[in-house]
Amino acid sequence: MKLTKLFFALLIIFSITSFKWAPKDSIAASLTLKSREFYQIKTYILKTEQQEQTTDAYLKEAYLPGLKKLGIKNIGVFKPKPNATDTLKKIIVIIPFSSLDQFLKLDEKLAKDKTYLTAGADYLKATYKQAPYMRMESVLLKAFSDHPFLTKPALNSTRSSRVYELRSYESATEAIYLNKVDMFNAGGEIKLFERLGFNAVFYGEVISGAKMPNLMYMTTFADQQSRDAHWKSFVDSPEWKGLIAMEKYKNNISHIDITFLYPTDYSDY
Repeated sequence: MKLTKLFFALLIIFSITSFKWAPKDSIAASLTLKSREFYQIKTYILKTEQQEQTTDAYLKEAYLPGLKKLGIKNIGVFKPKPNATDTLKKIIVIIPFSSLDQFLKLDEKLAKDKTYLTAGADYLKATYKQAPYMRMESVLLKAFSDHPFLTKPALNSTRSSRVYELRSYESATEAIYLNKVDMFNAGGEIKLFERLGFNAVFYGEVISGAKMPNLMYMTTFADQQSRDAHWKSFVDSPEWKGLIAMEKYKNNISHIDITFLYPTDYSDY
């Protein structure tokens, strides 16, 4: 009995001592990272049909398979709905990461994947005279606390008719931006979207991008008619009317960008 008590006493002392080796801040940071995903939104800006074909082939045959071998799933690949005023083409890729470390080590790990390097050779070894895109833009986001993981939407309509609505909300200052994030979380805006069946894919705080401070999120619909009906129900809902009437949430958006997208045939959703 005495030996048993001594064993447990030593075990407790060892556990406490071991725990002290890890700074409290690092423990808290580790828990935070594991509780929310991170997202990269990559936008390929294209000028020619050849660029679009080359980049499409690279994404479909090399990049997405390479990411999935590394355990990264639920990757969305989209193109903007046709617009007569557009002079450039775009391909938008949304990649979820379980941690910032996974994001930072991605290119290094892909560079060691021989299958990826072979399948993506036309893109990866393109010359400056035949570049596969004009420019590539990147935005890094951290998931909202009330929607910490990406959700694949449940849509049964044909891919070409679906509407994936990507929104970016900019705010005048960092403090006002945080107020808008709070409106989504504590204010109940996310819950309202859920109740009304908006099929949200993600909500994210932009931690690195060209239009800060801002947040971004994506909702999905079977078609344009469904999208319009859903937004009407949102605007007419008593919850929304109550939220926008609250003094603390007034004037927390300075600019909105809305992009209507449809998924490619190789997108995961």
